[in-house]
Amino acid sequence: MNIIFMGTPAFAVPSLRILYNSHHKISAVVTVPDKPKGRGQHLAGSDVKKFAVEAGLNILQPLSLKDPDFISELKDLAPDLIVVVAFRILPKNIFKIPRFGSINLHASLLPKYRGAAPINWAVINGERETGVTTFFLQEKVDTGNIIMQKSIDISGEDNAGTVHDRLMETGAQVVFDTVDLIENTNGAPPVSKQNNGEATPAPKIFKEDCEINFDQSVEKVYDFIRGLSPYPGAYTEYQGKQIKIFSTAKSHWDSLKGPGRFFIKEGKLYVSTLNEFLEITELQMEGKKRMNSAEFLNGYSVLFKKFKA
Repeated sequence: MNIIFMGTPAFAVPSLRILYNSHHKISAVVTVPDKPKGRGQHLAGSDVKKFAVEAGLNILQPLSLKDPDFISELKDLAPDLIVVVAFRILPKNIFKIPRFGSINLHASLLPKYRGAAPINWAVINGERETGVTTFFLQEKVDTGNIIMQKSIDISGEDNAGTVHDRLMETGAQVVFDTVDLIENTNGAPPVSKQNNGEATPAPKIFKEDCEINFDQSVEKVYDFIRGLSPYPGAYTEYQGKQIKIFSTAKSHWDSLKGPGRFFIKEGKLYVSTLNEFLEITELQMEGKKRMNSAEFLNGYSVLFKKFKA
């Protein structure tokens, strides 16, 4: 099939790679314009562009999806299918261009976790299962008819990063299988409608959403921290400094000191929640590098009190 692939971050690269290495033809890769990065603010392309350049693929980087020249170019390519993985919201006049329509890979088991941050919210909410879904695009975001789904388990030790990496690879295989199915059914694979009554939101996460509320159970705080690790990172304020916390361990040690209080005990750093203490195992002081708690306490133990029963 003649495919146009649209995507931006690393999450999309395995899906592009598996299609590139298949019998399908990728007539164009659409990604975001280059952006300034690093201290020198030099222009750099997206992860998807980097792969496309190495593969010698045709790359389109429109400033606007409404650009008439861009839309005309897509039509001239006469795609059978548009495959979207972690890209922008497509207007109807684009996703209707291919003869078989356009599909999207979403990192949840739709209709659960519709929105921009499904992986983060699944972990934050303590889910023990998530997955990926391919579906046909419709005007309303993440509501299209489902083509394929595949689930994975979320362990109590997973964080958003480890779940992301597994879904990235699982999703690539599901994209490939979906494209093959669409080809083999001449654009009419069996689909299932989403039950909107079962939908849950997964909105974009902003900095203000990442502040830790320690006045909750240890389970909720633990899940919140791992659901934002490694990015964007859960944080708290302590003595006028922001501290990001990336990983913790449950101590099963009753918290009697009031939530949000830090203590050192036996060379380890703890913080109190509503019912138990959490051991902080990896963190980052504002303006400093990320480090494990032993490294951190070598330089900052003076900030914290020793625990007294």
